[in-house]
Amino acid sequence: MAWDIQLRRGVWLPQIAWWLDAQTRADRAFVSHAHSDHVARHRSILCTPATARFVRARLPGRREYTELDFGRPHALTPEVTATLHPAGHILGSSQILLDHAEHGTLLYTGDFKLRPGLAAEPCATPRAETLIMETTFGRPRYIFPPDEEVIANLIAFCRAALAEGATPVLLCYSLGKTQEVLRALAPAGLPVMLHTESARLTKVYESLGTVFPSWREFDPRGCGGHVIIGPPQGRDGAFLKKIPAARTAAITGWALDPGATYRYQCQAAFPLSDHADYPSLLRFVELVQPKRVLTLHGFAADFAATLRSRGVEAWALGVDNQLDLFPPPARV
Repeated sequence: MAWDIQLRRGVWLPQIAWWLDAQTRADRAFVSHAHSDHVARHRSILCTPATARFVRARLPGRREYTELDFGRPHALTPEVTATLHPAGHILGSSQILLDHAEHGTLLYTGDFKLRPGLAAEPCATPRAETLIMETTFGRPRYIFPPDEEVIANLIAFCRAALAEGATPVLLCYSLGKTQEVLRALAPAGLPVMLHTESARLTKVYESLGTVFPSWREFDPRGCGGHVIIGPPQGRDGAFLKKIPAARTAAITGWALDPGATYRYQCQAAFPLSDHADYPSLLRFVELVQPKRVLTLHGFAADFAATLRSRGVEAWALGVDNQLDLFPPPARV
């Protein structure tokens, strides 16, 4: 019997009564990482130790945690063994591999990045018969430039702003992207200040062993001459108004879209992403070698159709799948 997989504000596996990244409170849920759209006030959480630290830091309240190191099998139920593998998205982010004698193996990625990053563990690609994967950038036009090129352009933007008496402000998520950008700036030796929330979570990273170049917490009285890193919601708030001659840049994979600077109301946008781009999504499927793929998020239907055209059984969860007029050739 195949896995019964349902989408209900998170992935629900009724055969074993477990949720994967449920967005509303659940009794038992696997949490792939601590971004707000992947966690809720669950009674019991299965995750990595690092993710547990971030959830505790971001979501007050008492709950039960089962913390699993990467690669250590765990009896999730009497019939199912669960093993967590690195997802490469942010520090501690994980994929879950479920092994059931009757239903077979199932891999759920959560958000992942196949390219090596500066502030996360390298992504793993375990084999599985069924794959549930995120496909945020699941269209062919989303091909990210090499990270080294993006980082060089980002550093040039910061240096140019400082040379002209402006204050470069880099807008990115406080958990994950901030720490990636902070480490990316290290070779430039630029003085950096972090928004209060970005600083708080960077301290958690440091407590988990990540080493960063020197930084200070944001102080409006002395921020001139610094690179400021803060969350995206700051671009219209009091935070930005405290920065003299702010010159803003959004750090996001969506920088590839036309009009990104208008959308993010900033002077520049740089496509440094913690998600897999289109070629990486294809490569991930090749490495996992699943018999069936279910896609989630972003361009899920488009990417599922692409996989079907390549001979892979693939369907988007939670949307109507446009059936192909002609069946694809068998995969060899």
